[in-house]
Amino acid sequence: MKNKLLTMFVVVAILLTVLVGSASAQAYAAHFTTSITYVNVGDQATTTLDLLFYASPDDMTPTTYTLDNLEPNAAGSLFVGTLGDAVVPAGFEGDAIMQSDQPMLVTLVQIPQNAGNVKNRALSNGFSAGAPQALIATVLKNMYNTNTIFSIQNADSEMNTVAVSFYDTSANLVYSMEQDIEPGAPWYIDAGDLAGLGSSFNGSAVAEAMRADESDGAIVSSAMELEITTIGLKAFEGVASGGLMFYMPSALCQAFGGSDSAYAVQNTSLTADTDVTVTYTDNFGAVHTDSATIGPGAKASFVACNVMPVGTYGAAVIEATPEPVVAIGKAYGLGITTAFNGVDMGYEMIGLPYVRWATDANWAAGLGQRTNITIQNVGADLVEGDEVLVQYVGPDGSVEGEHTFTVGPEGLPNGAKFNSNAAMAGLTEFGIYGNVYGGAAIISGPAGSELAAVARVSTQTSPNVFVSEDYNSQPIP
Repeated sequence: MKNKLLTMFVVVAILLTVLVGSASAQAYAAHFTTSITYVNVGDQATTTLDLLFYASPDDMTPTTYTLDNLEPNAAGSLFVGTLGDAVVPAGFEGDAIMQSDQPMLVTLVQIPQNAGNVKNRALSNGFSAGAPQALIATVLKNMYNTNTIFSIQNADSEMNTVAVSFYDTSANLVYSMEQDIEPGAPWYIDAGDLAGLGSSFNGSAVAEAMRADESDGAIVSSAMELEITTIGLKAFEGVASGGLMFYMPSALCQAFGGSDSAYAVQNTSLTADTDVTVTYTDNFGAVHTDSATIGPGAKASFVACNVMPVGTYGAAVIEATPEPVVAIGKAYGLGITTAFNGVDMGYEMIGLPYVRWATDANWAAGLGQRTNITIQNVGADLVEGDEVLVQYVGPDGSVEGEHTFTVGPEGLPNGAKFNSNAAMAGLTEFGIYGNVYGGAAIISGPAGSELAAVARVSTQTSPNVFVSEDYNSQPIP
């Protein structure tokens, strides 16, 4: 009999008490319900699936929901709002664990409900294991018209005491708090409600978990950034530890008519400064650098337009010494409000569980989404003739289309990237089958290669006006 594998993830079902219509210009006040998207990436075997929902930090008796078995490579989705009050009642603000026989990749989609002009869907990934520490690289309260809501899940088999410390951009410890969390259960923190952060706050947070015997616990975390008076929103995952080098696949300075990017970089050390240099390479091949010293536990922001020429785009590499950092990338402007994690290593095979491609008619009418994928080489240079295969797999596990990228004579050096989407695989529609939704991308590189990808999921809200959000690829074992 196979052992059950566990995938922990925060199901952010924020159903605030707000009258329908009053949230038309307020992401922070909007109603959200989660869609769980997933793909079976196991050893070519069908898997059983159970979801265990936890509602509060002291919840020791989760509600279990059993999904249909999932074929190898098959991609599925579940809208939590269809489960009913007996499983996930209105107002639920909790998390879940997915139990399976095979390794799963999971991405969460936060869907605005009756929220007027709030159309974007925040995206974040699940976790297969926890760690004693979770680093949230950027936390905002009433800053840049944004509040952060983040959540911490106990990924341990025992109760954990979790301490959260907030550091401002000057490395000052501003506020700390503590909570006991039962195994599997969540703890939600709304920075907008924390009086200890003052009237406004711009910084980062460090969460540390400990068992009753003072040994290391295990937690995971996820965050949403929500605009207070306007409609932008985004999500990203907390990370367990930092690195000395991160690849950032998107860098924008007033590109494509007005899109920009910025990076939030957090020093993981709580005792020492670290020096950070960001090296941008734009679409003309020109190199631009920006540097800062970041204090213990603090963050610094690197805005592409500080050094990149207006109208350019490209990618960047973040390097730190002597202390490791974590990095979050953000793109904004022209309706785009996205977040993605910096990548410190790649894999030969990676996956993206949430991929859609609307028909031309549905896209133009705002009735469907389109996913564009940036694939970056973060390992050794690829040479002419090397191939990267992108397979678009549907709900039954069948490959509906393939896009093969063949490296040309210029090669694909470390840090370089290329793009893919379902149309490049010959598909006019993907991931949408009447009332059934499910589509994923499986990306395979040459033996020994290291790849990473970021998917940008967009909706056209009016002609040439979009909302978009990003999420990172996940490794396939």
